[in-house]
Order: sequence, then structure tokens, then C-alpha cells
Amino acid sequence: MPTIYRLLTEDDTSAFCHKVSLALSKGWMLHGAPSIAFDPVRGVMRCAQGVTKEIAAAYHPGMKLGEQ
Repeated sequence: MPTIYRLLTEDDTSAFCHKVSLALSKGWMLHGAPSIAFDPVRGVMRCAQGVTKEIAAAYHPGMKLGEQ
């Protein structure tokens, strides 16, 4: 079974937590520690979290990862 990877990003608000929680509820697993960085252009903090998931289908670059 192939393992696929996504990097979830969002402003540092509850929307980021909800995005990660939704991925976890769909079977994705946390991959590494979350990151946070300041976006000087927009003047906001941004968060990122990698997630992985094993899938039954073969991986191909055109697949929509969020729909797996």
C-alpha cells in the first residue's frame, strides 16, 4: 500500500486546528512536529503540519490528495 503525504497550512487561527482535525478524522496520521512562522507580507503567523495516509490505490501525481 502506498503512503501519501500532504502539508496542511493555514493562518494561526482555529481554522488550522479544524483542518488538521478533519484530516485526522479521515484516517490521516500526523507526520513530524507542527511548524509556525511569521508571514511578513501579510503580517500574520502561519502554521503547517505534515500528514500521511496509506491508501489502497496506486499513487499518481494527478490524484487529489485531500480526497483520499
